[in-house]
Amino acid sequence: MSEETKPDQSRQALIYTAKSIVLVSLLFILASLIGISAYYFKDAASTSTQESAAAGADHGTSQIGNTKAVMQGKAIPADAWKSPDDSTIPADEYGEMIRYGRELVKNTAKYFGPNGAVARISNGMNCQNCHLEAGTKTFGNNYSIFFASYPKKSARSGKMAEATERIADCFQRSLNGKVPDLAGKEVKAMLAYMKWVGSEQEKGKKAFGTGTEKLNYMDRAADPEKGLIVYHNKCQSCHGQHGEGIKSADQLAFLYPPLWGPHSYNDGAGMYRLSNFAGFVKNNMPYGVTYPNAQLTDEESWDVAAFVNTQPRPHKAQKTDYPDRSKKPIDAPYGPYLDGFPEQQHKYGPYPPIVLALKDIAPNH
Repeated sequence: MSEETKPDQSRQALIYTAKSIVLVSLLFILASLIGISAYYFKDAASTSTQESAAAGADHGTSQIGNTKAVMQGKAIPADAWKSPDDSTIPADEYGEMIRYGRELVKNTAKYFGPNGAVARISNGMNCQNCHLEAGTKTFGNNYSIFFASYPKKSARSGKMAEATERIADCFQRSLNGKVPDLAGKEVKAMLAYMKWVGSEQEKGKKAFGTGTEKLNYMDRAADPEKGLIVYHNKCQSCHGQHGEGIKSADQLAFLYPPLWGPHSYNDGAGMYRLSNFAGFVKNNMPYGVTYPNAQLTDEESWDVAAFVNTQPRPHKAQKTDYPDRSKKPIDAPYGPYLDGFPEQQHKYGPYPPIVLALKDIAPNH
């Protein structure tokens, strides 16, 4: 080999070495980038999985337990009405009337049911089936303002009514029976108890948790078919496949009341109005639920109310109800109405269009 070719070979060797170093460096940098990317991707994926699992857990809880979405922003105010303590019941004859009245509310069928000891004039349900915990439960149709509200003009009858007339209404509608002796000992005892329950409630003052919660109207009609699914999952175990309820061991009353059929409330009862039933089950069903720890969503409450109130039940003539149609509840399931909407929509909704129509009608009545 000549001396002239050696420098060329040396330059080529240096160039090759430099290229090799550059290539190795690039490969090292690329490998490092891949490693870093893989690390951060794994970390992000792990975080995403944990967040998804948490979201899934919350979603599962919302289906079987106390839904955070249902609960959000709800609480019992510190100054909410509470039933007075038993220690405030006087230890005298009037106190005995109060205690007897509570017994009648809790075990109405024992005294007025099909085998009642006082009279046989009702369907076997108890007042407590609709007025939970003897009328003392928050959003359980309690008696907090009952006695203080009377006398008052009844929208249903269009006349001034006494508290005794409201009891008569309940016997005829919710208990699908006959009116008891309104001047008798039993009705007086029930009134004494109701007066005691509301004794700490100021007349004319609002009480948190009275009646049933007023749920927001949906933008669709309540769906009985969807309600059937809710009923099977949440209600059937206590109220029976056919809504027949479960009787107590002595067969004199219902441990869990019938929701339809010949022994249930008739179509003139307050529970036959969808808003009342939906608000009731929202905060009280399944059994053991209390406000604000609801298990059912608002939509489930509306739908199961629609299902139950689609089922057959006793009928009560209601032609004389609500003589002033402007005072008629929007969900009264029977006509006539001031607006042009059909009975079906008044029973199941959607209600927003009716609300808007009534706003236009109201100034003229």
